[in-house]
Amino acid sequence: MDRTVRGTTAAALPVAAAAAVYGWSHWCFAGATAPSTAVAVPIGAVLIAGATTACFRLVGGNAGFFGALLLALGLLTTVAVADRVAVRGEVADCAVVEVHGKPQASFGEGGPPTRTVYRHVLRCPGGYPSELKDDHRLAAPGGRLRVAYDPDRRVSSEVEGARSPWAPLLLALALLGAATALAARRPPPEPGPPSR
Repeated sequence: MDRTVRGTTAAALPVAAAAAVYGWSHWCFAGATAPSTAVAVPIGAVLIAGATTACFRLVGGNAGFFGALLLALGLLTTVAVADRVAVRGEVADCAVVEVHGKPQASFGEGGPPTRTVYRHVLRCPGGYPSELKDDHRLAAPGGRLRVAYDPDRRVSSEVEGARSPWAPLLLALALLGAATALAARRPPPEPGPPSR
């Protein structure tokens, strides 16, 4: 493949892959005719693996390896953006029945500190959602939470207005921008045959 075409294709790959992964994720989270999780996850994994493999092969060397790694992280973060913007079309005023904290230790030396995941058992009109999990206590037993949820149960429920898509969006843009910069960098010209 011609070096110019190869370089242009490699530089365009992160944007095209991000658009494809975001479109697939958005449809899987929000589409009325979306596939089941058993179909959605493997196809999403194939999209991400295919894009990272293509990046590595097009760019090659260390730049290809790190570009593919940044691209994979950027595409996974793009899925998180799609989850954050997915419509949770219903809101329920729920009573907190119980709160259980469970420590989750990290493994390995030098890993992150132990964190506690709080499981809030809820009583909501209609019986759903029945629980919320978070890294901090959202309310004490007897308290109330306004919970946004998807009646089709494609995305997890959350406290109304609690999560913004801006943090994962900015992270995805940074990772995809770095992958694009590595893919677009031009290698030095190959030396010609030695002169006599």
